[in-house]
Amino acid sequence: MNYNKLINNFITDIIDNDVKSGLVKDKVRTRFPPEPNGYLHIGHAKSICLNFGIALKYKGTCNLRFDDTNPTKENTEYVKSIIKDVNWLGFDCQNKILYASDYFDKMYQYALQLIQQGSAYVDDQDAETIKLSRGTLNKPGIKSPYRSRTVEKNLVLFKQMKSGNYKTGEKVLRAKIDMSSPNMNMRDPIIYRILHKAHHRTGNNWCIYPMYDWAHGLEDSIEEITHSICTLEFEDHRPLYDWFLKQLQIIHPKQVEFARLNLEYTIMSKRQLKILVEKKQVSGWDDPRMPTISGLRKRGFTPLSIKEFIYSLGVGKNEGIASVEHLEYFARKNLNQISLRVMAILNPVKLIIDNYDSNSSELLEANNNPEITTAGTRKISFGKELYIEREDFLENPTKKFFRLSIGSEVRLMHAYYIKCTQVIKNSNNEIIEIHCTYDPNTRGGWSTDGRKVKGTIHWVCANNAIDAEIRIYDKLFNNKNLNSMQSDKTFLDNLNNKSLQIIPNAKLEAGLVNPLKNQNYQFVRKGYFILDKESTKNHIIFNRTVTLKDSWEGKKNK
Repeated sequence: MNYNKLINNFITDIIDNDVKSGLVKDKVRTRFPPEPNGYLHIGHAKSICLNFGIALKYKGTCNLRFDDTNPTKENTEYVKSIIKDVNWLGFDCQNKILYASDYFDKMYQYALQLIQQGSAYVDDQDAETIKLSRGTLNKPGIKSPYRSRTVEKNLVLFKQMKSGNYKTGEKVLRAKIDMSSPNMNMRDPIIYRILHKAHHRTGNNWCIYPMYDWAHGLEDSIEEITHSICTLEFEDHRPLYDWFLKQLQIIHPKQVEFARLNLEYTIMSKRQLKILVEKKQVSGWDDPRMPTISGLRKRGFTPLSIKEFIYSLGVGKNEGIASVEHLEYFARKNLNQISLRVMAILNPVKLIIDNYDSNSSELLEANNNPEITTAGTRKISFGKELYIEREDFLENPTKKFFRLSIGSEVRLMHAYYIKCTQVIKNSNNEIIEIHCTYDPNTRGGWSTDGRKVKGTIHWVCANNAIDAEIRIYDKLFNNKNLNSMQSDKTFLDNLNNKSLQIIPNAKLEAGLVNPLKNQNYQFVRKGYFILDKESTKNHIIFNRTVTLKDSWEGKKNK
């Protein structure tokens, strides 16, 4: 992937100017700083692609740094999943994973410096009182009665906080800025809070933990980041970011904000995604209906398709919502090039060729992928009894139905012409067998006498067909834009109860007796599929990634 061509936006314009002006002294340094409190979703993928992509474009570096400052919500499971996702997307962390907790000692020293400068104080008020005293957008905040404590007293109290002398929430350390500032973030924000909770890396070494706004800029400064690229919700936090760094007179990265990625029919909140998992509305963080990177991976999306989708959207300041069809377009584009073609019958009905010798069978040849000359061919079994899709037969066909019906002739893909002669039904008037004859002179699916047929259907040999479970996924929510929900509704009220369809008795061609893990397949005429990681030798499971139909491409070309 050529990042020089794909990444060209207002952020790279800023970086270009900073490089030309000499503001960037050495090389461009970016970072991707997730909090390990959940699995990453496709919105995070945009930030990953942007930060790592810019580093590649400018031959700089991008740090994967965990913002692990809240031990009540974080754990190593999330850390491992995030590292896996970044690597899977194709970005090299160079075996150098960084953590905010690496800097706890230094952050503490910076807090002492701020206190010594008279720019921070220990507040004894509880969280609710502090929240109420901050005022509103139209009303200034009320100064804490503890705001005038001496530097010496604040130093003693803060050290006692660190030593564990107080209970969780009993005291906080606040910056002393401006309680009448029009920017609420500047109204004496909390820097440290007491949490008697073991940390997944530091154990019980600490009982005070830094707040994100305090830690964020310090981490960037310590790592000598040149451009701290954030989503737009942090724009109002930038003055505070700048204030902390200016007060401490340390390396001052430039914070730049961009619009985050929103996607139709889904949510982009780890908190809400966690609720779905905890309430068992999905099978886990990697459920293929989830917008998580692990869910997209399990569903069969490829790293290239996700990256091309993200870069196609561009980077700007205006919030928008991307269509699911747009994402699926890039999935099909990539999967068409790499998927192995196979035949699978999802709703089988038996087809019997009456004039084919019951003791005979043969191997026919089929392309693995006509888009790739090196993909080669495979052998497929053919015999007297086959399975075809039930929808490929109509007893009373419509005028434009060109598949199989009584008296009509169609092509069996890669095989022969067949003509239907009769059907057999059960006591419920359901078709259980379709009988036909075949023309042995049409081997390979082509006539020697020049006659043509309009319909081609796929099939699977019944003699050695492989049983499989197929999982068909639809949108997880019914609402296209969950931000526009009625005020009395929650995102859970919009769940699509038909988002998962399980087909228990599909029939696959014999070559899929040992399907390849992580290999994308195109089930001819049915879509793109991938083997589910829960699949076993005795219970084969495939997930459908996307259908073959591409509605977004049509919209794009209008």
